[in-house]
Amino acid sequence: MKALFENSLFVRLLMCLRAWYHEGAIAGFFNRIRQAYPSSVFCRLWNKFCAAPICTSANSIYARILAALRRFVEKLGGIAANSLIYRICLAVWRPIERVAGGGLIGRACRFVGMRGLLLICLAMYLPLDSAVRWVSDAGYLPSFVASVWDECLMLAAFAYILWHMAMKRAPLGSRATPVDAYLLLFIAVGFFLMCAVSPNTHIAVAGYRAVAEYLFWFFLVTRLIENDRDFAVFYGALVVMALCIAAHGIYQYIVAAPIPSSWVSQTEASVRTRVYSLTGSPNIMGSLLVLFAPMVAGLAYYSSKMWVKVLAVCATGMMCLSCIFTFSKGAWGGLAVAVVIFAIFLDRRLIALMGVAGVGALLAIPSIANRITYLFTADYLAASRRAGRVIRWSKGLKLLQESNPVLGFGLGRFGGAVAMQNKVIEETKDFSYFYMDNYYLKTLVEMGYLGLAFFILLLFGLVLWSLRSIGRTGYTKGDRTRVLAVSMFAGMCGVLVHCYFENIFEVPYMMAYFWSMAAAVMYLGYFRKRKT
Repeated sequence: MKALFENSLFVRLLMCLRAWYHEGAIAGFFNRIRQAYPSSVFCRLWNKFCAAPICTSANSIYARILAALRRFVEKLGGIAANSLIYRICLAVWRPIERVAGGGLIGRACRFVGMRGLLLICLAMYLPLDSAVRWVSDAGYLPSFVASVWDECLMLAAFAYILWHMAMKRAPLGSRATPVDAYLLLFIAVGFFLMCAVSPNTHIAVAGYRAVAEYLFWFFLVTRLIENDRDFAVFYGALVVMALCIAAHGIYQYIVAAPIPSSWVSQTEASVRTRVYSLTGSPNIMGSLLVLFAPMVAGLAYYSSKMWVKVLAVCATGMMCLSCIFTFSKGAWGGLAVAVVIFAIFLDRRLIALMGVAGVGALLAIPSIANRITYLFTADYLAASRRAGRVIRWSKGLKLLQESNPVLGFGLGRFGGAVAMQNKVIEETKDFSYFYMDNYYLKTLVEMGYLGLAFFILLLFGLVLWSLRSIGRTGYTKGDRTRVLAVSMFAGMCGVLVHCYFENIFEVPYMMAYFWSMAAAVMYLGYFRKRKT
């Protein structure tokens, strides 16, 4: 079977293309640049930039608070371990574990462990959320379960980390990162704004929850991923979930899934459908694929096995095709940015490949060209000024200036899902509720210049330390960890670009995926034990 595969026309064609790819003039040009890089000024500056330690001092206030909390939890764990209740629970659990752990599912659960199960549940956030909501709507579960199951998952992860720490099974080293400070600072500013500008207390609390709650996944995942097995389980589960969503999107395009007429304008009649899968929105699905497509592409560079490379390339093409079928212009822009960042770190020749693929897509699917060229027409500008982003953004800025530009209009009061669900202000000719379709502008209107400044500071700190984490990972024949870190970072940057055109972070699973991937990048650079 292996001989038939290696001697097939398709594989021989791929090997010829591979030889041309590595021996052509373009490859020679980049090889000469790569040879001159180690002695360049930029290389020295980059190495100095990446040499920054994860924490400036073990005696900092934050580090001392975390160490004191750890000692307190370990003391409580020592007391609990000697208690009668703990021994009874252990005696009851051991026979259950022996019975349940005998089958295939039991062995798989033992292999991934409790941390792996929690990480898999997090990776399957979208399908789990859809399943819980479907079961709840069918009447098999109380309606409130669909709203609280993700908080229960977060509490389960938090409880496991505390138990793991109390039993002294967690890694001895601290998992504090500089990104923690940026996150806590933004969370504190949001709490201040919730208290300072809250004419409707319950709406302010709901708006603050939507902004701050899912940021805590960063703190949880930095402590859930303890070793390479945990990371591999999480990475693999994310890839499997994303591939299933992409395959479903292609199926929707083939069968021409029905869509609301508002998803396309009158001048875009050639767009037969826009795929949305479980997300219910083509824009959110496009952003989801932008986040995960580089992770699938990274497997082609990470693995040394040819069959894995071929499968990864085909899977990446499927994800990009599904992203195209969302017909989300913001997602296309985010995907282009993700490809450029991926190419800059790993293979700059991909930029030319992206250009060729883009031209091919324009020629093969005329509706893509029509949708792009429509952006530069007077009809689009008129439609945008009438009911599109131009009029929405201008109304949002006008509302900000009329309220309090520094502190904002109030969390949960305008531009997002919480405001759309709680329309407490009567709509008039001059005031109406709508989605801002720009998460940064939505943050500005609700939280003012103060909130936006600290949100931009948070993103700046995340990008800064992610780059340092990438710089500390290896990229040798035996250790290609940098490929995985770059893949996740590229997808995150693509989502940040898409946030300028959509309220991407209004969706809970997008926030959870984004910040958990940020935690995984930090693990690869600073907490991973390097093999000798």
